[in-house]
Amino acid sequence: MASPDKAKLLIVDDDDEIRTQMRWSLSSDYEILQAGNREGALQQFKEHQPSVVLLDLGLPPRPNLTDEGMNTLAEIVQSAPKTKVIIISGQGERENALEAIGRGAYDFLSKPVDTDELQLLLKRCFYVAELERDYVKMQRQLNEDAFEGMLGNSEPMQKVFGLVRKVATSDAPVMVLGESGTGKEMIASAIHKRSSRADGPFVPINCSAIPESLLESELFGHEKGSFTGADSTRIGKIEQAQGGTLFLDEIGEVPLSVQVKLLRFLQEGYIERVGGREAIKVDARIVAATNADLKKGMADGSFREDFYFRLAVVELNVPPLRERGEDIEYLATTFLKRFAAEAGNGNLSFSAAALKSIRSYAWSGNVRELQNRVRRAAIMCDGNRVSPEDLQIPSSNRIPAGTTLKEAREALEKELVEAALAKHKGKITAASAELGISRPTFYELLDRLGIKR
Repeated sequence: MASPDKAKLLIVDDDDEIRTQMRWSLSSDYEILQAGNREGALQQFKEHQPSVVLLDLGLPPRPNLTDEGMNTLAEIVQSAPKTKVIIISGQGERENALEAIGRGAYDFLSKPVDTDELQLLLKRCFYVAELERDYVKMQRQLNEDAFEGMLGNSEPMQKVFGLVRKVATSDAPVMVLGESGTGKEMIASAIHKRSSRADGPFVPINCSAIPESLLESELFGHEKGSFTGADSTRIGKIEQAQGGTLFLDEIGEVPLSVQVKLLRFLQEGYIERVGGREAIKVDARIVAATNADLKKGMADGSFREDFYFRLAVVELNVPPLRERGEDIEYLATTFLKRFAAEAGNGNLSFSAAALKSIRSYAWSGNVRELQNRVRRAAIMCDGNRVSPEDLQIPSSNRIPAGTTLKEAREALEKELVEAALAKHKGKITAASAELGISRPTFYELLDRLGIKR
């Protein structure tokens, strides 16, 4: 009778005595399946799907050769690539055993088999197999729970997913607003995947990552000889998005001269390459994103009002992680399972203190920061419990006793300024806008607090 509590182990050897010895030594830990030839082995494997197979290469009708064993290995690995096949080799078959490793076997043991060595190897095989099963199960569950790769059960995120479903059915330009690390590009990609343009290209461009002098050429392309270094004609990102979606990330960083040309494209559907005179028709949907306050940009003249209203036909706000309630712990736990499996420590979990710190931390870097901190913890954690120190979450009691009010104020100012600079990648305009101060005041703070520009 099969034991539902024991892992299944298939032993394939033409020697009855060896199979009997192995069965007696291993049956207390595993449900033993046996076969003496290739046909019997494949039949047992097909019926019972064991995670681990002990395979002798010398099988009948030619036990002095290895072709039957190699063919058995090939068929098992082909039908179930994650099966751990351990080759049992005689002393003269070491080279063949190494060849079998190259063909997908997990490991090999030499005859006569050392029982302690075999037990240790089997434990490792079954442990790895269990980790892989759990990982596949988790990935399947994630795919079922995820919305276009995004996880979120909280009301704010469910509202976002609902809006994505609605706007995806139209061709209207969409403005995605949200802090850095909230997943704005994933939202844009989800809109594309659920639209009638899903078979077309999704072309992202980070407008802040390209020098102002090159941005126009990147977007619109250029003709050969239009400027120094233009050795050939090149199509830009807009043309590359023909029939699909163009995602303009960090749209707030686009200079006014390029805003004018993008506005003309949004109005007319035509572009001209840099140095060109031909009007080129392009059918591409625009989805833009920013973490900057564009209304402040319109007020100070750095962002065109008409361009804003053309882009923001539909405005979609992605909530910061701190406003997503129960999603924070759910995401952290999901990330930990994924990264722990990758690191080979499937038993990893959060300590109570770590969960408390995760819930109370502000997460200025949002989901991206959470993911990075959890990934690091999964790699660096020494035991099976992740601590706040593994996550490197700062303590909420940073200001020591005896600190004067002036010192405390300066410490807080410095922390906020450095956090704003880090969040906006050193961009003074965006950082000062977030803190609600002018650029000159921001520069004065940098000098007074001793922060490098």
